[in-house]
Amino acid sequence: MPPTVWRAVKTLVVDDQEDIRLLITTIIRAFNQGLTVSCEAQGGAEALDRLDACDPDIVVLDHMMPGMTGIETAQRIRERRPGLPMVLCSAYLDDDLRASAAEVGFGMCVSKTDVTRLPDAILAVLGR
Repeated sequence: MPPTVWRAVKTLVVDDQEDIRLLITTIIRAFNQGLTVSCEAQGGAEALDRLDACDPDIVVLDHMMPGMTGIETAQRIRERRPGLPMVLCSAYLDDDLRASAAEVGFGMCVSKTDVTRLPDAILAVLGR
């Protein structure tokens, strides 16, 4: 039987707060289960600019960002990459935001107060 070819999962992390991006990146890398951060963006416009160059397998988006919200950014990403999995990571999760996220196609929502769950959420959304 041929060996299984393993490839790291490339993540695009989008958050307007540098310290939160660093925290999310550190958590993903420390998880050490094949997840990587291929690039980061400060907001929706930058994420869209970097989308093709980064070629992520999944996107982790904050919601409350200047310019475009996470929901608006996800809608624009969907136009360009319809099947790209996304996880919403927000400090302000409520039922309305969760419903909006589901409508846009987020695979999961994770509260920033529980950000250490993010690697498991990424793998769950990817079906791994």
